[in-house]
Amino acid sequence: MEKFVGSFTQQESIPDAGIEAAVAVMRSGRLHRYNTAAGDPGEVALLEQEFAATVGAKYCLAVASGGYAMGAALRAVGVEPGDHVLSNAFTLAPVPGAIASVGAVPIFVDVTSDLTIDLDDLQTKAGQAKVLLLSHMRGHICDMDRLMAICDAAGITVIEDCAHTMGAAWRDTPSGRHGVIGCYSTQTYKHINSGEGGFLVSDDDALMARAILLSGSYMLYDRHLAAPPAEAFADLRYETPNVSGRMDHLRAAILRPQLARLTSQVEKWNVRYRTVQAGLKNTPGLTVIHRPPEETYVGSSIQVLLQDWEDADIRIVLQRCAARGVELKWFGAPEPAAFTSKYDQWRYAEPTPLPQSDAVLHGVIDMRIPLTFSVEDCALIARIIRAEVSIVWQGRAAAE
Repeated sequence: MEKFVGSFTQQESIPDAGIEAAVAVMRSGRLHRYNTAAGDPGEVALLEQEFAATVGAKYCLAVASGGYAMGAALRAVGVEPGDHVLSNAFTLAPVPGAIASVGAVPIFVDVTSDLTIDLDDLQTKAGQAKVLLLSHMRGHICDMDRLMAICDAAGITVIEDCAHTMGAAWRDTPSGRHGVIGCYSTQTYKHINSGEGGFLVSDDDALMARAILLSGSYMLYDRHLAAPPAEAFADLRYETPNVSGRMDHLRAAILRPQLARLTSQVEKWNVRYRTVQAGLKNTPGLTVIHRPPEETYVGSSIQVLLQDWEDADIRIVLQRCAARGVELKWFGAPEPAAFTSKYDQWRYAEPTPLPQSDAVLHGVIDMRIPLTFSVEDCALIARIIRAEVSIVWQGRAAAE
């Protein structure tokens, strides 16, 4: 019986250029983003400039985390305590957490069997809020043309959570560039890794000026290279609170060489993703998620559905795969575990039941694909999952 012996949480090491740059920052003692030497804009400002160019944005702000980026974006567009904010029913806890952090109330929108936001349900709920915090959950991008048409018609401001779609696109438009603000994460399991960290990007002068002031720039906003002109801050600097969440030079130094190689990393992820995907296709009882041709994705994780399975049978599949070294996560579990939870477990959000989403989420199985896996590893993992799902499916069929 084949067994996988690798680690699902082991990431690649930081590139040597990043390690060397980080050591140089530490030797300088200048870690704070505004502590720079004459003639040196600093690692953070350079990273912001480079990330803005990568996604084709006018402005970029580097911050302490992806969650902070979303909270700052919500404040920047004017969300206030008690306001309603639309968001996906299928996402991770930092998304409703960002909404709750500003005292707002999430209104969850259904998820489809392709694991994207249900645009019909969004259309129905469009009159309930003026802001949509759209999560491209686990890298699945919906029809952004239709989504923006719905939101533009209803006067809804769109903020994109691109924690899982850095390097992805819809019809060649980079993820994060459809809405007024795009938010990204550089947490360890994302596409570039600084442990924690994130970005906001926007083309809007006032929104980015607010975000920079919120992040704790004090009156040092002129030290940014990817920021609006000084006049954008003229009045806002008197009325925008400091909610400090800056990125530091150490993390920026680690990130810059990783950003430079993002395109080649995406290609590596997608080779591995397609290997697992191909190995799982046509497995009895298992549904592989459809990827539309308009979507350019980053296959850093894969999701499948065990539709209409009983809880006990799903648990058996997870246990049998784990015994063979394959770590799968179940988003439909009755209780939250590790990073996985679902909308009806976020009681602080007072969610309304969504039967369609419940049916989909019940069968969502999730697996990371770190680049420490070889293509051969991915083929082996697919064989193990296929075999164990088939065994349990056949046993279930025999019992019926």
